[in-house]
Amino acid sequence: MSVKYGILTLLSVQNFHGYELKLQLDSLLGVKGKINPGQIYTTLDRLIRDQLVSSTGLDDQERKQFEIQVKGEQELEKWLLEPVPYHSTKEDFFFKWNCARTIRFEKEKQMLSQQREMIIKEVMELTKIKTELLLDGDENKYLLVSGTLLHLEADLNWITQVENRNR
Repeated sequence: MSVKYGILTLLSVQNFHGYELKLQLDSLLGVKGKINPGQIYTTLDRLIRDQLVSSTGLDDQERKQFEIQVKGEQELEKWLLEPVPYHSTKEDFFFKWNCARTIRFEKEKQMLSQQREMIIKEVMELTKIKTELLLDGDENKYLLVSGTLLHLEADLNWITQVENRNR
């Protein structure tokens, strides 16, 4: 999970001050966890330095407001369209997909399709390895690869379910 992209997601919807960003990020994370408020401000400083976000000044309660810049929107779109490798946790893709849904990302279908393609490629590679392990008689590695393939199959089924609900 990336605080950077969570903040960019939220600021692409509307301007927020730091504590609002923390609360909204906690909501995006769901059951995965909570964000340390200090992490929000450290990340905002880096986003401003990298010209992805800027401060719009203070609100009526003297809290610093932030907004996304064009460069930040481009960075967010690039991240949303980048498939999440399987060695990463599934929650990383779920977080990314949740960010896409939050901003009503018009390329969500492309995002899901690219993730599906990556998973299928990994399935093909692992199926080849699984066959070699079976022929070599390496039972333990064969079973480990079989387990990974079952997880990938479940991920493909989940993507199909999301796509069917979007129709």
